[in-house]
Amino acid sequence: MSSTKKIGLYFGSFNPIHVGHLAIANHMVEFSDLNEVWFVITPHNPHKKKKTLLEDIHRLAMVRIAVEDYPKLKASTIEFDLPQPNYTANTLAHLEEKFPEQSFCLIMGEDNLKSLHKWKNYEVLLERYKIYVYPRISEAVKVHDSVANSATITKVSAPIMEISSTFIRKAIKKKKNIRPLLPQNVWEYLDEMNFYK
Repeated sequence: MSSTKKIGLYFGSFNPIHVGHLAIANHMVEFSDLNEVWFVITPHNPHKKKKTLLEDIHRLAMVRIAVEDYPKLKASTIEFDLPQPNYTANTLAHLEEKFPEQSFCLIMGEDNLKSLHKWKNYEVLLERYKIYVYPRISEAVKVHDSVANSATITKVSAPIMEISSTFIRKAIKKKKNIRPLLPQNVWEYLDEMNFYK
């Protein structure tokens, strides 16, 4: 019988995945009680065609190559198979069905925590899942009372990473060299495919 693994789910469009994402995920797995972190790639919403959003398959490919050398970090396509629009609570229910022997938690930035009370079924999330929060520099909005005092929230003092995928996409378009912000193999993939140009 395999022992239960504690898995942190890190949701995002990862368009593209960058060193900030990797640093946070790696910090979570090394400095908290999580055994693994899964990057849950948010699929293209068919109703909201975003020109700058790469196809699911390419964003997945970049996450996969970014985590190649990190055995505790994985790419997850769970949301690709769920009907859209999808909610985090559904994804968790599906994962629990598929991997009944694992225990799942959420990873989110402090900025997301501040809007958590607006999420669908957020009470269920707070009640049933541990939430690991990493710091972000964000406006002085307070965390909503219904969230702030929840026993399921754990703050992890990860390094503050203020690199954004939006910044990277815009910089590539302006022909700037942003190689240090991306894992080497992700940069090579982007460059070869001529993405974001």
